[in-house]
Amino acid sequence: MQLIGIKTPLIVPNDDFAAVLCDAMKTAGITPQDNDIFVLAESAVATAEGRIVNLEEVKPSKKAIELSKVYQNDPRKMELIIRESEEILGGIPGVVVTITKGVLSPSAGIDNSNAPEGYVVLLPADPRESAIEIRKKLMKKYNCNIAVIVGDSRTQPLRLGCVGIALGCAGIEPVEDIRGKKDLFGKPLLITRRATADNLVSAAQVIMGEADESTPAVLIRDAPAIFIDGSVEIPQIPREECLYFACFDKPAGSYGS
Repeated sequence: MQLIGIKTPLIVPNDDFAAVLCDAMKTAGITPQDNDIFVLAESAVATAEGRIVNLEEVKPSKKAIELSKVYQNDPRKMELIIRESEEILGGIPGVVVTITKGVLSPSAGIDNSNAPEGYVVLLPADPRESAIEIRKKLMKKYNCNIAVIVGDSRTQPLRLGCVGIALGCAGIEPVEDIRGKKDLFGKPLLITRRATADNLVSAAQVIMGEADESTPAVLIRDAPAIFIDGSVEIPQIPREECLYFACFDKPAGSYGS
């Protein structure tokens, strides 16, 4: 499997992200091939879509002001977190844990980094649709089958550092069901599903970085993914079936000693 970072000029609102990507690849001498996968940074995609907000233009509500005191963050950003999330679960000083677009997200995925001073970048309004549209443009330009993943970074519980998560994708199966396959000792796997799209985002983030690398896209070639026509939703599970949520939702006193 090969990973090729694609550097671009600074992305600004109303940019055609696919066109910027094509120009960057032409400059770098990169030509996409059948079954190449593009992993795109959500902040760059969102910026191109105009999902960047001047905090001076945000009027915090009473609830936002109260919560900003609890979690020690900017009340204007707190207002955006309230607007962008389905639920606020808790947090630590500076970071609020939310459910946003059905996924556990720090501060609704709102990003202070990679934004001008005084601005923040929201998540793309519909990451799956973003992936679909960019894929269509790339396939039309290069006349080959291409997959696109819009990815972000997340932390794992009780682990320091970020890993990748796919917010939306098109052209591949985001999760591969490998139940029934045999392990090294011939025993069938009972519950395993491989998070292909998330794993590819994690691999790409080693090249993308989180700072001033100016690499908002990575081309992945020869990836062991299942390619499809169109796009499917990235599967989610109900809370009662989630390992982490099921643990913490137990009634008080139900834990073993």
